Amino acid sequence: MRSQGHVRFIKITSRLQMTVAGLVALLLLGWAISMGVMAISQWRASAERASLLDREVKVATAESRVNAYRDNLEEATEDLARRQDFIESVLPMLPDDVRPDETVSDSTDETARTIEKVSAAIPEAAGLAKLEARQIAFVEKLTRYADRRAEKAEEAMRKLGLNPASITATRRGLGGPLVKLSTAHDGSLDPRFARLGASLERMNALEQSLSSIPQVMPADHNAISSGFGYRRDPFTGAAAMHSGLDFGGGYGAPIHAAAQGKVSFVGRRSGYGKVVEISHGNGLMTRYAHMSRWKAKVGQKVAPGDIIGAIGSTGRSTGPHLHFEVRINGRAVNPRPFLETAPHVLEEARAINEETDGSASE
Repeated sequence: MRSQGHVRFIKITSRLQMTVAGLVALLLLGWAISMGVMAISQWRASAERASLLDREVKVATAESRVNAYRDNLEEATEDLARRQDFIESVLPMLPDDVRPDETVSDSTDETARTIEKVSAAIPEAAGLAKLEARQIAFVEKLTRYADRRAEKAEEAMRKLGLNPASITATRRGLGGPLVKLSTAHDGSLDPRFARLGASLERMNALEQSLSSIPQVMPADHNAISSGFGYRRDPFTGAAAMHSGLDFGGGYGAPIHAAAQGKVSFVGRRSGYGKVVEISHGNGLMTRYAHMSRWKAKVGQKVAPGDIIGAIGSTGRSTGPHLHFEVRINGRAVNPRPFLETAPHVLEEARAINEETDGSASE
């Protein structure tokens, strides 16, 4: 310490320093422990309160529903009926002329007898029996509607020379939440609900397949220069199989996707030059060859008519043109019936469905 020109020294022994440091460390440790204990206590109290509130909410909800069913079965029935009204209102697709047939059950008589018996044995549950009859009738009618649309899709496919069975076979085993929602508390499944799930899946598979059928000319239809089948090879002069259609056109003219799908290949193939391939599902694929450039990427989703490239003369080609193929499970088929017939067939199928939906909404 400096004072009036004099310097004085105060010596602190190492023992004293260690003692002071120990006291400070003990104080800090005690403070940390107390804060930790408080935090843990607060967390436990908060967790216990949250758990208690959660249990109270669950008990209150369960008890309220039990009391609602016990004290006022009529009101509970009205609640369920309003739910059924909502379900039917959001699906205004069922026409009045969907009648019972041999392939779908008709439970009208059985449900009528059930209502009569329940009303006699348990009068207060008569409303629930009537609601069950409404639900079963709705399920069976929706099943018939799905079957009708599936039949129209199958008819359209046959007109195009396709086998509907091969289309639906590739989609077997698919399910959805509808079956789970119809499962009873004992794990059993009402066969009418299972039948509905199968019919909706079949309808969906067939209609999706219809939308993926080649239906748009990939290039100018007036410029078809070579058809499908055997022809004289332009290079060797010998007979050879031509596995597609050739569309003549100017260099750089646009090439369009023939149907909706996903681009599965963009690159070069021997003899084809620059190629784009589009997968349409269910083993159906279209190939566009001899391109001058690509305008698509692998994995890209395309709609009918989208531009995917430009006409060129790459690969084994004598001049600018598009070589277009349709393949089913790897086997080349004649594209002409699809391109010439599909638009009309698909338009008829859509018109029938729109007419059906329209009559239902009225």
